[in-house]
Amino acid sequence: MRYPANYCQVCGHPLEDRFAHGKMRRVCPSCGFIHFEDPKVAVVALIEHEGRVLLVRRRFDPEKGKWALPAGFVDDGEDPTLAVVREVREETGLEVAVTGLLDVSAGTGRSGASIIITYTATVTGGSARPQDDADDILWLDPTDPLPDLAFDSTRQALRRWQVR
Repeated sequence: MRYPANYCQVCGHPLEDRFAHGKMRRVCPSCGFIHFEDPKVAVVALIEHEGRVLLVRRRFDPEKGKWALPAGFVDDGEDPTLAVVREVREETGLEVAVTGLLDVSAGTGRSGASIIITYTATVTGGSARPQDDADDILWLDPTDPLPDLAFDSTRQALRRWQVR
């Protein structure tokens, strides 16, 4: 869910909708500042260990109680590969090494991400346990039925993993 910008971040004046740079945008009539909606970028980790993939059950909405690959948002100025390592550590207690890029896709809106970068990774240390916004973990075997999944990005990554 996006929240509209209502006040200028430069001078504090109320913003107005105006046509600027090819589309309607929030513009400050006082100082001319144009508010550009920037994409939210999420990173996802497909972590394979001993032939299984790690899933986390979501503690919070969106999709509370459903399963997903460990994931989260990239902070401003953060390298996406470092962001995925951080998110995995925060959610699972595991240290991982990124081994490849699996996919870059557009978000569907449910996750709040505009761009989703999915990496493959392997475990390098730590102990798997749910933390942060995960309340359970599951090591999924390729022949196991899929649990109730939270996001299309998880579904797509697991399909690719299962068919190799």
